[in-house]
Amino acid sequence: MTTATHPRVWPGLPTPLGATWDGSGVNFALFSAHAEKVELCLFDSDGRRELARIPMPEYTHEIWHCYLPDVQPGQLYGYRVYGPYQPEAGHRFNHHKLLLDPYAKALRGQLRWNDALFAYRVGDALADLSFDTRDSAPYMPKCRVVDPAFTWGRRPDPRPWHEAIIYELHVRGFTMRHPQLPAEDRGTFAALSAAPVVDYLRDLGITADELLPVHAFVHDRHLVDRGLRNYWGYNSIGFFAPHPEYLETGELNAFKTFVQHLHDANIEVLLDVVYNHTAEGNHLGPTLSFRGIDNDSYYYLMDDARYYNDFTGTGNALELRHPQVLRMVTDSLRYWVQDMGVDGFRFDLATTLARVGGEFSNQSSFLDAIAQDPVLSGVKLIAEPWDTGMGGYQVGQFPPGWAEWNDQYRDTVRRYWKGDESQLAALTSRLSGSADIYDRRGRRTWASINLVTAHDGFTLRDLVSYNDKHNTANQENNQDGSDNNHSWNCGVEGPTDDPEIRTLRLQQMRNLLATLLLSQGVPMLVAGDEFGRTQNGNNNAYCQDNELSWLDWSVIEGEEGQALLAYTQRLVALRRDHIVFHRNRFFQGQLIPGTGVKDVMWLRPDGAEMEEADWQDPQAKALGMRLSGEAGLMHLTTRGEQEPDDTFLVLLNAAHESVPFQLPEEDGYWRVLINTAEITTKEAPAEPMVTLVPRSLQVLIRVPTEDEHP
Repeated sequence: MTTATHPRVWPGLPTPLGATWDGSGVNFALFSAHAEKVELCLFDSDGRRELARIPMPEYTHEIWHCYLPDVQPGQLYGYRVYGPYQPEAGHRFNHHKLLLDPYAKALRGQLRWNDALFAYRVGDALADLSFDTRDSAPYMPKCRVVDPAFTWGRRPDPRPWHEAIIYELHVRGFTMRHPQLPAEDRGTFAALSAAPVVDYLRDLGITADELLPVHAFVHDRHLVDRGLRNYWGYNSIGFFAPHPEYLETGELNAFKTFVQHLHDANIEVLLDVVYNHTAEGNHLGPTLSFRGIDNDSYYYLMDDARYYNDFTGTGNALELRHPQVLRMVTDSLRYWVQDMGVDGFRFDLATTLARVGGEFSNQSSFLDAIAQDPVLSGVKLIAEPWDTGMGGYQVGQFPPGWAEWNDQYRDTVRRYWKGDESQLAALTSRLSGSADIYDRRGRRTWASINLVTAHDGFTLRDLVSYNDKHNTANQENNQDGSDNNHSWNCGVEGPTDDPEIRTLRLQQMRNLLATLLLSQGVPMLVAGDEFGRTQNGNNNAYCQDNELSWLDWSVIEGEEGQALLAYTQRLVALRRDHIVFHRNRFFQGQLIPGTGVKDVMWLRPDGAEMEEADWQDPQAKALGMRLSGEAGLMHLTTRGEQEPDDTFLVLLNAAHESVPFQLPEEDGYWRVLINTAEITTKEAPAEPMVTLVPRSLQVLIRVPTEDEHP
């Protein structure tokens, strides 16, 4: 008789990996090269009671598999894997520990910390060389079989890279304090799907949401013990399953619905993904999945196989040189594109993924696998081009097809507006797409992901309000987080009622936003910076799942917040409407054939073109950038002809004093569009000589003579 405790078991197939519902039953397949036996464990609907342990009957090409014709979607399950417990040989099998399926599409429940989660006896003198026999199942989340059916609507064509404006946000933090959303939906994909949120993103004008990690992750034990949580989510334990806390009903379709709503608004969805390590940590970490399934295959072990190579500062690194581990990562990426509808990825600490023999290689198996994949090679790929290991800094070294976070852009722009000396030469490169870093192998301007702020570091308001980090809430004695912030508090540390300092801070925020949104390359704006959110000087809020990190939407109700938001929207529209600010090709600083003008010119305040000696002046802090409309488009239209854009001047002054600037004499006249020294700029014709007040930026457009002078 077939019952929940005695289900029928058929041989099944070794592919696809994971638990696959075919409309009749479920095929289960798990890779483990060194296991001696694998048991599939079925649980009741709340995951508390183990109903059956089913020995996997088949083993084909290092994959254990079976088919259960009586199992349906919703079934909870996990694995127990038998084999040698020999840490010194790289093997850490312990069948007393329930293990998550690496291919699980959904999880039920949260991890509850207990010593039973560790394969060894915590506190023993021999540490991880001992063996623990307690059952970990009561403390583990359970895998859930899913029905993948979903009716998709229209999926927009991929947006060209050079048009992209990325908006980095946190699923939970973005909506937890949103006043127009039901309390029960806040912090979930349902909240991100709501009309007030989608309308806000559409009105802001961004083209892509980049979500901080949404793969299932673990709240670290040391944080939970201190009453904190892993807010950012860079501690993955499952690369196919959305984090359960972000699914308000536990249903997978909530994520797909969110993606569809954003696609309907012509906004792409990018995921920040963490394939460089897992939540199992170092040799003293818990046994939750990969470690207990096949430690020697999944992890990048040292020559002394008891220990793990660690290029990320988290205790371990996945072994992407192993074909099955590489397969898992690429299967995961394709799943999120093809089944979940996403449009691209930002790879956390991507250098680790491309290490071969411990060293970075832009011809690694991971990068080669992505390049030849017909699905993955066609989506947006962004590398965080560094890790914490030796030789980890690889900005500019990723192959064609990849964009990269450009920390040199971040640091140069911050230092310039802070007033540091000797920044002009570097600034011109950053403003024009960082050709010195990326103009090789046919890469384009969009290879540079320009950022002034990110989740990791000060918010925009804090960047101009604090000289030093204030991370005491993290309970690490303010030792965590970077000290290299290139920030300036404008005269007082933290909040102030001084009107002059408040005015200067707002002006500095406008300077930074204008620089970011009018530079060549792809701008990344961090959620809340557009209206001036603060984290009270905390530059490492990774563990602050509370009002310190959640967006305070009431800021928009204030005069400053409203004005800054409107200003940001205007900048986004200016960038969107003028190709000269987001070219697909690098500026050359050379004459455009048939025009007699250069594509870009760098001007001194006297209106003359910059010369070599000008670049060497450490005190020079004022600069003009003339962007030629004739070079602005440089893209063929559908009919094949080229059409010029408008010509613009961007004038920058980071000095402590006002600088008079002589405008170029050209046909027509110059009209001021943006002046960061003013809350709102009244568009008006400019005099031949304009004055840039201290720490200000102006954007002017050339108006042809045939246009009527106001």
